[in-house]
Amino acid sequence: MIVRKLRLQRGWSQEQLAQMSGLSTRTIQRIERGQKAGLESLKSLAAVFEVQVSDLKQEDKIVTEEQVMGSHPSEEQDKEQQAMEYVRDLKGFYAHLTSYVVVMIGLIVINLFTSPDYFWAKWPLMGWGIGVISHGLSVFEVINLFGADWERKQVEKRLGRKL
Repeated sequence: MIVRKLRLQRGWSQEQLAQMSGLSTRTIQRIERGQKAGLESLKSLAAVFEVQVSDLKQEDKIVTEEQVMGSHPSEEQDKEQQAMEYVRDLKGFYAHLTSYVVVMIGLIVINLFTSPDYFWAKWPLMGWGIGVISHGLSVFEVINLFGADWERKQVEKRLGRKL
């Protein structure tokens, strides 16, 4: 989380951070998702961000203390995390929409050149279009079938107790 925050503050993409730090993009993605980073990776990131390695590890200590004490993250941290997750989901939707538009334009062009008498491109246009629409409805929370309430209920069901 702290690596993502520092990266976003500087306006860098994951690819740019990977290039500057000498790490792979996949490693950056794993670290930002909360997986443990090796000492060498942390040293590389600390050098790029011009911070101490301990600053990058600081969040791990905070989480550990919270887990021991049974407390929850602060409201500000929670809002920050929700905002980052929303932006990640929004980015995923826009990538999905862009690929849909590009592929559909290609299919329509192919359709017009190969068989202009029958518009077969309507089938993938409609099929994939339904997926894009449902993705958009989910991201923009127009229809929230699997929202936070659903997630909480599923976690409680899995744990067999209330959160």
